Amino acid sequence: MRIVSGSRRGIPLKALPGDTTRPTTDKVKESLFNMIGPYFDGGISVELFGGSGSLSLEALSRGADSAYVFERNARACAIIKENAEKCRFHDELVIFRSDARNAAKKLKSMDVLADYLFIDPPYAQTEFYGLINDFIELELLTSDAIIICEHDKKMDLPESYGDFSRAKHVIYGSSAISIYRK
Repeated sequence: MRIVSGSRRGIPLKALPGDTTRPTTDKVKESLFNMIGPYFDGGISVELFGGSGSLSLEALSRGADSAYVFERNARACAIIKENAEKCRFHDELVIFRSDARNAAKKLKSMDVLADYLFIDPPYAQTEFYGLINDFIELELLTSDAIIICEHDKKMDLPESYGDFSRAKHVIYGSSAISIYRK
């Protein structure tokens, strides 16, 4: 696993050993970012279920201004921090050792609006995609925000969340990516 493109292209990233997390493969990550815009002109990324922090670090490498990662596993948080330091993004990346269910309230208290919301929970825990509604209800998404969900290909996510409609749905092996825009 590595940074696929941008200013930190090629930097290898660590992941938590075992099956505690399920890192997004480089192939899926590259395709995902090509779909939402290969390079960014600023913006804020929020990643729920951070794992290795790979998606946030990729967003920073491609031009996002800052990123917020929520991960409740302490060992995974340590790996995210190590990856951020290796990529020299320690100032741009904020790591919260916290359950993703607390993310919306925490970001609301900080007046943070997300341009990119990445949601990639353990596949068996489908209720976590409902956290998108928390971000919509608390008005934590910019007017041109993009919501990116990685999920099991057998899972059917709704066609829309509030004003955000599914713009793309692509399958990669056993995984699928659903992208929502206003």
